[in-house]
Amino acid sequence: MIRLATKKDMEAIYILGVMLHENYRKVNNLDVLMNEKHFKFFVAEEEKKIVGFLSVTELYETVDINDLFVLPEYRRQHFASRLINYMISDVSDSVLLFTLEVSVLNKEAIALYRKFGFDVICKRLLYYSNQDAYLMGLRCNKE
Repeated sequence: MIRLATKKDMEAIYILGVMLHENYRKVNNLDVLMNEKHFKFFVAEEEKKIVGFLSVTELYETVDINDLFVLPEYRRQHFASRLINYMISDVSDSVLLFTLEVSVLNKEAIALYRKFGFDVICKRLLYYSNQDAYLMGLRCNKE
């Protein structure tokens, strides 16, 4: 099941976040972020266990994907795709653009984002201290 995160999910998100970035807990104060109207967290749940999460910042017409993580043993089961689909369907009608940064070495993530129509906008040199990243974007078709 994919759903909007609640305060009771904070500890599970912290645990997953540390697997993504070792300083996740130090950099992200979820108690504050979950109360900010511009931040959203979505979780993937399997048998009442949080197995993945997606965090975004929605400002005006743009949504920035901050973090996407799924436990290794739950990968290739479409949790990341379902999180992205849910996020896209949840945003306001004013959103025109989705953006994210991804390591140029993370071929699986790049392929996932391309599947949703994201394109590389530019390369950000040494974005991840010792690795370059792509800035990727997806324009919404508002007709």
